[in-house]
Amino acid sequence: MRTSVVMKSGRQAARPREQRRGLLAACLAHALHDGYTDGLYAFLPVWQSQFGLSYAGLAIVRALYFGTMGGLQMPADHLLNGRSPRVALVLSTLIAASGFAVMAVPMGFAGLCCGLVLAGVGSSIQHPRASLLVTESYGTAARRPLGLYNFSGDLGKAILPAFIALLLPVFAWRPVAGLLALLGLVLALVLTGLMTREAAAGPLAPRQQQSRSGGSGFAWLLAIGAFDTATRMGYLLFLPFLVHGRGGSSATVGIALALLFAGGALGKATCGWLADRLGVVGSVVATETLTSFLIVVTLFTPLRGTLLLLPLLGIVLNGTSSVLYGTVPELAPGGDTGRAFAVFYTGVIGAGGLAPIAYGAIADHTSRTTGHLAAAATALLIVPMVLRLGSSLKKA
Repeated sequence: MRTSVVMKSGRQAARPREQRRGLLAACLAHALHDGYTDGLYAFLPVWQSQFGLSYAGLAIVRALYFGTMGGLQMPADHLLNGRSPRVALVLSTLIAASGFAVMAVPMGFAGLCCGLVLAGVGSSIQHPRASLLVTESYGTAARRPLGLYNFSGDLGKAILPAFIALLLPVFAWRPVAGLLALLGLVLALVLTGLMTREAAAGPLAPRQQQSRSGGSGFAWLLAIGAFDTATRMGYLLFLPFLVHGRGGSSATVGIALALLFAGGALGKATCGWLADRLGVVGSVVATETLTSFLIVVTLFTPLRGTLLLLPLLGIVLNGTSSVLYGTVPELAPGGDTGRAFAVFYTGVIGAGGLAPIAYGAIADHTSRTTGHLAAAATALLIVPMVLRLGSSLKKA
């Protein structure tokens, strides 16, 4: 009897440690995979020069990775359903690293394309399984850890592309790709070390109970996530032109983007806390309303004023996503959190790809200012949608 009590208390004491290890594993994987994703931009000019690609050709090459990553989220989650999310993270990192290893081998343009597809397959696994790992580790208290997970991706986007850009003037691009593959292999070993026997065997916490709101609540959440991403991508499309129109140089555009992304990283880390205070509906209404207001304001401020506003705009423009990701487990249809994350990521990635085309068409047929205002209007459209979502959250 005494032995069983000791074992039980020891298991309870180990639980917070397992939570931290799970969150650390998810954050490390997210940082690497998002770094891989945005790091590809640094390679594009080199590939254009070496392979004689047009801009349309570059877009197709880029789509080999992004299309694979976005389109395989749901099939990858279905294939790995019932497997430990930690094991899936190791697998996803090894596959993505293998893709960069294939790119590093001198096999011409075909090898580059095959490597991009393979890397995209690996990264398609990461998002839904890592989110599921955080959710199963923390249960109903997962909203704030999911915000930290979301934030870790921005760290990877900031660090790895800059690292690649520093290496490319010194080394040929294939050795740099090989170094990225080695980095992925090292991380896979680290992720393996973060797994205990118990953690590798299965989830730490029971799955969420089935949402009583059915699928309607999740459908509204998915639509809100798509509109939120569309707003962000639309503003990013026009921001460089806005800065140039105020007399800013290319360096000033870089500073503007850095200020916006720095605010966005802070927003992803803190808006989960805001949702705990104001609730999902209140926090999303606040961030989207302020997003729309600040987008409009930046149309009329001088360059210096715009630069001062960009960190605050970044907080609300990017921070909403942490609130939305943290709500996915509450509204997962049938209680299948892994599949819900896969569907959600597929939707927001798809919106991120299509939105710039739509806003660009609006600007081409009217004016850039109208396209800018369309992005602000999209943020406002989210307000009635999230008010409708509130009734589903009460039922969940």
